Formats: sequence, C-alpha cells, structure tokens
Amino acid sequence: MNRILITGVAGFIGSKIARSMTNQNIDIIGVDDLSNGFQRNIPKNVEFLELDLSDTNSYNKLPKSVDTIMHLAGQSSGEISFDNPKLDLEKNTISTLNLINYGIKAKANRIVHASSMSVYGQVNTNPISEDYYPKPISCYGISKLSSELYLETFKNDLPFICLRMFNVYGPGQDMSNLRQGMVSIYLSQAINSRKIEVKGSLKRFRDFIYIDDVVNIWKQSIYSDLPLNQKINIATGKKIEVETLLKKICELVPGSNYYESNNTPGDQNGIYADINKMKKYFKFNELTTLEEGLKLFAESFNNNIS
Repeated sequence: MNRILITGVAGFIGSKIARSMTNQNIDIIGVDDLSNGFQRNIPKNVEFLELDLSDTNSYNKLPKSVDTIMHLAGQSSGEISFDNPKLDLEKNTISTLNLINYGIKAKANRIVHASSMSVYGQVNTNPISEDYYPKPISCYGISKLSSELYLETFKNDLPFICLRMFNVYGPGQDMSNLRQGMVSIYLSQAINSRKIEVKGSLKRFRDFIYIDDVVNIWKQSIYSDLPLNQKINIATGKKIEVETLLKKICELVPGSNYYESNNTPGDQNGIYADINKMKKYFKFNELTTLEEGLKLFAESFNNNIS
C-alpha cells in the first residue's frame, strides 16, 4: 500500500484530492493546522493530524516514512499576504523547507508542491510558459517562488514537481472568504447581495481552471513517469477578461450587477498560461469550460443552502 502525506488536507484543493483517492489502495495521512481549512472537509477514512508545519516540533508526530508528499498547505491569498508578510513567509516558505527536511529523512520518492501563477508577477499579454523569468509582486508570490528555489536546491535528495496553479474554482471553495479566489468572491457576492465589488480594472484577465480538472492532474502527478524536478503550469490556456467572467456570473444570478473599486496590492493585471507542458505530461480529455464550471459551482452553492 502506498503511503501518501497530504498537507492542507482540510482546504479546498487538498480535501478534494484526498476524497478522490480514499477508495484506492492508498494509506493517506492528512495534515492541516485548520487556520484556513475546515475539519468537516476531511474524509473520514483519512488519518488526520492537526499540526502547524512551520513549527519544527510538529514533525515528530509525522510517520517515519512516506512514499509521496503532496504539499498544499499554506496561506493562499495575495491580498492577505500583505497583512502579515512574516506569517505568509512562515506558512509558505518555512513550512516547505521544514517539509523538505522531513521528506529527505522519510525517504519520500517525490514531493508535489502547490505553487502559483503569482510567481510570475506582471507579465505581457502572451500566454506565459514555465521558462518565463519570475518577478513576483506580492508577498505571497515571493514566498511561493522561495519555496520553489528551496525545492530546486535539495532536488538530489528529494525530487520535486511544482504545479503552478492558476485560478482554481469550484464547489467546496470557501464562499465566506472575500479576499481569496476571484470566482468564489464574485459568485458569493452575486448570490448574497446581488452586488459585486470588483477590486481593479474590468479589463484584467485570468486563466480559470475547474477544481475537478486540477484534482485529475494532482492524482496523476504521484504515479506519472514524467521527468521530475520541474515546474508545470496548471491552467486551461484560455484568456478570460474579468468583465467576461462577471457577465457570465450575472447571467447565472439574475438581478446581480457589478461595480469597480480600488485594486488590491500585488494584483496582477493579466495572466494566462501556456499549457503545452501540461498537455505533454498529463492525460485528460476536454477541460471543463468556464460556462459549465460556473453553473456547477452555483448549483452546488444553492444546494448547500437549500
């Protein structure tokens, strides 16, 4: 039986990955400090440890050996990262460095790391490939890039895969957090008040990828024969303007509208991905369209409150 450690198991993406793997011949140990995630998200047959991975003493409670580490724990908002840069550093970079040291001792065969499009910073209007020189503009982006560099430094002892995720959205996202997750923020405001505050220009653009497609990639990353020690964009490769997203949400939630306000610090003007590398190494059919994904997301929210 494979033994897999999933950090951030109570969070949006980590819990979805864990749930998708619990019916397989896999021994899953889940870790979370519950600062952002929710215990209700954790599948019942996952061995759960409530630990702060930025605290080196926590590692005494982890299993002595694991096959694979899936690292999704951390602070995940560019806006929030400016509130307390030191905390962002601890939750993202220090925890990753500690986990690398643990992975080496536990003789893990690889660590799959949740990185972000935020490492790129302000970019041009072309699709961004993994060899674009990163220049992060948020504390969050800096902490994610620093984590990547630590993984690169120790790659001979612990091979890695960095999955640079773009805007992930879908059922299970925290709709009460209005400072993280563009789609969930807008959809939550539309449903709850019919008024969507847009922090920044309507002409900004993003690359939105549905949660089920992301989970599919993550699951493949622990078994795939793809070359290790590399970074891979996880996105759709489609450029979507913020105003286009808003119009689609307003169609789903009749009576809702939107207005512009001041932008948030460290916000990227526009970014979308070159996904040739993702296509090369992972198997998938058609990715979920934004229209389909938004509909599924809205339906799940309505079902949960009905």
